Amino acid sequence: MPTPPSSPPTPAALELQRRALAVLAELAPAAIELGEAFRAAGHELALVGGPVRDAFLGRASNDLDFATSASPDETQAILARWGDAHWDIGKEFGTIGAKRFSPEIVVEVTTYRSDEYDATSRKPVVAFGDTLEGDLSRRDFTVNAMAVRVPEMTFVDPYDGLGDLARRVLRTPIAPERSFDDDPLRMMRAARFAAQLGFEVDGGTLAALVLMTERVEIVSAERVRDELSKLLSAAEPRRGLEVLVDTGLADHVLPELPALKLEIDEHHRHKDVYEHSLTVLDQAIAQETGPDGAVPAPDLVLRLAALLHDVGKPPTRRFEEGGGVSFHHHEVVGAKMVAKRLKALRYDKQVVKDVARLVELHLRFHGYGDGAWTDSAVRRYVTDAGPLLERLHRLTRADCTTRNRRKAQRLRESYDDLEHRIADLRAKEELDAVRPDLDGAQIMAILGIRPGPVVGRAYKHLLELRLDRGPVDDDVAREDLLRWWAEQPESTAG
Repeated sequence: MPTPPSSPPTPAALELQRRALAVLAELAPAAIELGEAFRAAGHELALVGGPVRDAFLGRASNDLDFATSASPDETQAILARWGDAHWDIGKEFGTIGAKRFSPEIVVEVTTYRSDEYDATSRKPVVAFGDTLEGDLSRRDFTVNAMAVRVPEMTFVDPYDGLGDLARRVLRTPIAPERSFDDDPLRMMRAARFAAQLGFEVDGGTLAALVLMTERVEIVSAERVRDELSKLLSAAEPRRGLEVLVDTGLADHVLPELPALKLEIDEHHRHKDVYEHSLTVLDQAIAQETGPDGAVPAPDLVLRLAALLHDVGKPPTRRFEEGGGVSFHHHEVVGAKMVAKRLKALRYDKQVVKDVARLVELHLRFHGYGDGAWTDSAVRRYVTDAGPLLERLHRLTRADCTTRNRRKAQRLRESYDDLEHRIADLRAKEELDAVRPDLDGAQIMAILGIRPGPVVGRAYKHLLELRLDRGPVDDDVAREDLLRWWAEQPESTAG
């Protein structure tokens, strides 16, 4: 697997090669066999993109991407013979997929191509190419523009991606202005890879990004959403978010985030909301529970809520007499703003609902104070959070960014106390599924009424009583219901 002839390998590059050889050795049998199948049919095949980059980083993958000189129809015929299953991922884009079950391996094979954007279209126009080097030139960054020809296992690196990988730099293979003009989503990918790989964006690439941010508006909301989700699901999303904000790209895809950079008045009467939000995100991630547990990592809902929990502050900021500053009801305003933005980004309804609800509830704990909540208040906290309770626990804890150690300790102890009270009540009651002591059928039987709005009102009344005082037996609940019914106009209707 020789290095490109442009320059002798550095010690860092040699270390990357050592890692790659170890990883590629494991992939070699399947890759070589597939390469031989394509060569026998008169076509070229090369392992490309992320799997090659990840091999140099010491990461193996069972999902392999290949590029080929074969047409989509020719590729489909070869994969039908090679795999246990094959499918058309997007023949119009030149991509066919296949899978072998033992050992399990999934491949995607794409005809050499170049993607270009029409200035008035949200979808790429695909033009198929005829060389591997030409295909690599149309990739987003040099670290993704490396390949290994199979079955020969020859390393191809026309744009010094290996050098950039060693330097931990993101750079476009061709002029960045042309690259971003061809596919503006690559600007979002720069931020995403900064988060996923911890790399810096090359100076020239960064300058072009700053100049061309408006071009991202031609990209569909769904594609922007997917890149944002991948960014937020990375190990260090802060790096990528800073790229979005510092370049101005966030102004076009998530304007609520840079808006958090409120001008701090000369008296410094409130903390930097933008930096606070990034810190809350970091702290929320630290509280995720790995692959298992109550909130497995990465949790997109928690991360979105942590990042956006204070977006209601800019429109609600008020300077008060005496030098204070307030953000009254920013959680309510923020929940509406979050729902609107996530809908515009085409997130599914449940994600929109959950993130907005967490934003709305994120201040609720601060009414707990010295632990003076009644059992009724604790029940309402749990009921209002519903299935989001574990995420709300973590969001609330993460929202403490004070440098005052005593204050931070008091907040931790207060929340510990609240969680203990929730656990105690949960042990005594069915706290996670609080319902009235009588169901709808019992309500109708006791009152002698038919299904309708009155049943719903009665149910709601009994639910409020249940939250206030906990569970009671059926006789007490029946007396409560009859007492309420005597006060309703329908009870005396002839």
